[in-house]
Amino acid sequence: MRYVVFTNTPAHVHLYKHAVRRLQDRGHAVRVLGRDYGCTKALLEYYDLPYRIYGHCGTSQSSLFARLPKHYLRILRAVRRFDPDLLFGMGGYAAHAGLLSRTPVVLILDSEPTTLDHLVSKPFARAILTPHPFRKHLGDKHYEFSGFKETAYLHPDVYEPNDNVRSQLGVGPDERYVLLRFNAWGSHHDVGEGGFSPTQRRTFVDRLAEYATVFVSDEGGEFEFADSPARPFDLHPALLHDALAEAALLVADSQTTVTEAALLGTPSIRSNSWVGDDDMGNFVELADEGLVHNIAAFEEAVETAEAILEDPGAKATWRERRREYIESHVNLTDLIVDTAENLGSVSEFEQVESRVSGSESL
Repeated sequence: MRYVVFTNTPAHVHLYKHAVRRLQDRGHAVRVLGRDYGCTKALLEYYDLPYRIYGHCGTSQSSLFARLPKHYLRILRAVRRFDPDLLFGMGGYAAHAGLLSRTPVVLILDSEPTTLDHLVSKPFARAILTPHPFRKHLGDKHYEFSGFKETAYLHPDVYEPNDNVRSQLGVGPDERYVLLRFNAWGSHHDVGEGGFSPTQRRTFVDRLAEYATVFVSDEGGEFEFADSPARPFDLHPALLHDALAEAALLVADSQTTVTEAALLGTPSIRSNSWVGDDDMGNFVELADEGLVHNIAAFEEAVETAEAILEDPGAKATWRERRREYIESHVNLTDLIVDTAENLGSVSEFEQVESRVSGSESL
């Protein structure tokens, strides 16, 4: 059979990379349609996936919306030429490509605030798969699985750590280091939202540098390293998860990296404007499990980070919590492959449960 997979962001590459390889190994043809956004193209090349770039997008909302017409035109042409039996994606691009090419679509979604994407994509999906903490009900085609989209690549069955990452970072075997991850805030669902200010970023670096080596990964490329004790995280982006696994702490105003750290057993603090009573279900659950601190107030976030670094047993505690928590999660790569070979029909799978009701309907 023939499949098209959409990778619009770096996280999407990780989501599908193992499934693409497994489908190819089983004799299926796969085409990955990627958007040149952030390090997406670099990851596609690193994993040697069978990709074509349909367009470029900068880290701003205006960059995305200005390019939409050309993106759709190139996507439709590529899909029609490849003639797939099934499409995988996370929103409008995949759903509309499926509609116009008369191809069934499977959506894997994990973010409740992306309401626009839900509205324009769910009517055209054969199945919608979401993690079990997802707080919206997206109709009678909505199914949940036990886990997160990140369990497609961080589940113990598929994740193999790189034991050489410390030497590549230039840190000693016993040297503690912290990773600070700053979001570019350029996606369409980021409108009106935000994270750390430039001053707060610098304050975090200065305070945490008293406890450990500090690496900064700045998606927007705006952090000033001059006269700063921080070091840039300049390894290939494919090594980020290996660096996360070894870190003493992650502090981020981004989203996906926090979930990744939690599923690797690394203490993590998430601080941005999403934090609050209407927060996303995955972060609420991870906080309830003691794997993430969701903190809106800046000074509280800094003090919590310092407290974690002052606790010599913090890393071991998080790893044990992670080990116990992830045992009940599915290997999402298995589910993606099974769904592909079943042409998007998932209702009979033991790994999923129909979402006939939810805390919020859309």
